[in-house]
Amino acid sequence: MHRTTSALAVATTILLLGGCGVPASSVPDSSSPSPSVSDAPVRAVDIAEGEQADPVEVLVDGGAAGVGVTFREITIEPGASTGEHCHYGQLIAVVESGTLTHYSDTHPGGVAVYETGDSIIEGAGYPHEGRNEGTDDVVLWVTYVIPEGKPLAETDLSHCSG
Repeated sequence: MHRTTSALAVATTILLLGGCGVPASSVPDSSSPSPSVSDAPVRAVDIAEGEQADPVEVLVDGGAAGVGVTFREITIEPGASTGEHCHYGQLIAVVESGTLTHYSDTHPGGVAVYETGDSIIEGAGYPHEGRNEGTDDVVLWVTYVIPEGKPLAETDLSHCSG
């Protein structure tokens, strides 16, 4: 039973990550008309898209325990904040809606602003905080790549390296 559950979880993760392992010809391009169910046994839906100007490398050492991948939608109401925190691994996010103000010493001047359609990459170890300083909800679609057994976000800043 555990093996079946694990296989199902892996298959679901693969489909959520865009159909990895499926030949490109069997995954419809979002710019082409949607085929009928009988025309495409595997369908992919792009739920968020963003761009990074610089090269991206995701490398997370989970040791013997491995690495977990979590896909999460986060909504930050106007005036709210994530609180200062860091991560043990990396995350890749897209701002689905709203404007996120991101405070971190990794940004020139200590602040960056991300708007709808922007992507965000956060590395491991450095403290940062996301705030909604606007009047509309900020909705983020986030993929976390974190060593197994570690929290997605660490609020005890003594565990942060930066």
